[in-house]
Amino acid sequence: MSNKVPNGWKQCKLGEVATIKTGQTNSVDAVADGVYPLFDRSKDVKRSSKYLFDCEAVIVPGEGKDFVPRYYKGKFDLHQRAYAVIPNEQVCDGRYCYYALLDGRSYFSLVAVGSTVMSLRLSTFESFDILLPPLPEQRAIASVLSSLDDKIDLLQRENKTLEAMAETLFRQWFIEEAKDEWEDAKLGEVVTITYGKNLPIKKLLKSGYPVFGGNGQIGFYNKYLYVEPQVLVSCRGEASGKVNISLPRSFITNNSLILVRDKRKEITFEYLKYHSLNYDFTLHISGSAQPQITIDSLYDAAFLIPPVDLINKFTEIVRGCEEKRANNLKQIHTLEKLRDTLLPKLMSGEVRVKCEEEEMASCRA
Repeated sequence: MSNKVPNGWKQCKLGEVATIKTGQTNSVDAVADGVYPLFDRSKDVKRSSKYLFDCEAVIVPGEGKDFVPRYYKGKFDLHQRAYAVIPNEQVCDGRYCYYALLDGRSYFSLVAVGSTVMSLRLSTFESFDILLPPLPEQRAIASVLSSLDDKIDLLQRENKTLEAMAETLFRQWFIEEAKDEWEDAKLGEVVTITYGKNLPIKKLLKSGYPVFGGNGQIGFYNKYLYVEPQVLVSCRGEASGKVNISLPRSFITNNSLILVRDKRKEITFEYLKYHSLNYDFTLHISGSAQPQITIDSLYDAAFLIPPVDLINKFTEIVRGCEEKRANNLKQIHTLEKLRDTLLPKLMSGEVRVKCEEEEMASCRA
């Protein structure tokens, strides 16, 4: 942290302005019909039948790799290897605290201890440096960043809805109403199945062309392999069988198999995408210690080919949804870049924001 503290701001330790508690819940306490969110180190929110906290908090994984925080207000359960940072609302705004910890996530990765599993100690959180402007300015900063995150979230939810609509149509036309006389083919007869290229993690960049691994986008690189989006099947590790869709001009690692449309021209990208999303590729996994899917094992995957006019009709309807999703993804990327650029500048005071008129005096902005 810079030694230059903006006028009116205070440099504090997180433990001085927030109460930090660990969870008590184990993974087995997660239940499918749980009422309360259960937070652990994963990005997916599980459910629990009980709650440990009823407050505004910033939840940070206690172990893992990236230690990305999340903000929550209400009743929630917490895994025993996660932390709930509960700000003192008299001096520290909850959302401002969230963005301060988000800005400091790279620091947490540096100070985590352990060989196989990296973990954070309670003392690390308590001694974390945090710059606090007056509360009105904290809220103003949080409002700017939250507005960007809210727009990103809205676009992401719209994309999920659009994809769900297309998937519902696909299931109705090509699964529920499938005809016996339609052609049964093998996937390898319809597309060319090929591996992505090896790319060591240390070569990933913070910007450039998106890179897709077995679990989705993992970073950026200065080269791309395909101009158009591709249908990918994860082929190594626990994610084997997962389907991902790359972005335009993406680099794809060898943790994915790429389904290249170059054998049957009537098979559109939209049909291939939703056929793949509805197919269980885990049927082709081999290996127990290290699950994997090979090109040879995927060649025989079943692929149903309906009449060309029905494929084209589906494509015509769905393409509008896909174009809308693509435009949304561009907006999301732009907003994320703006947020990530503003975040350190706002949290350090390099960029200041104005407060409401009646609060200007206390803000000193």
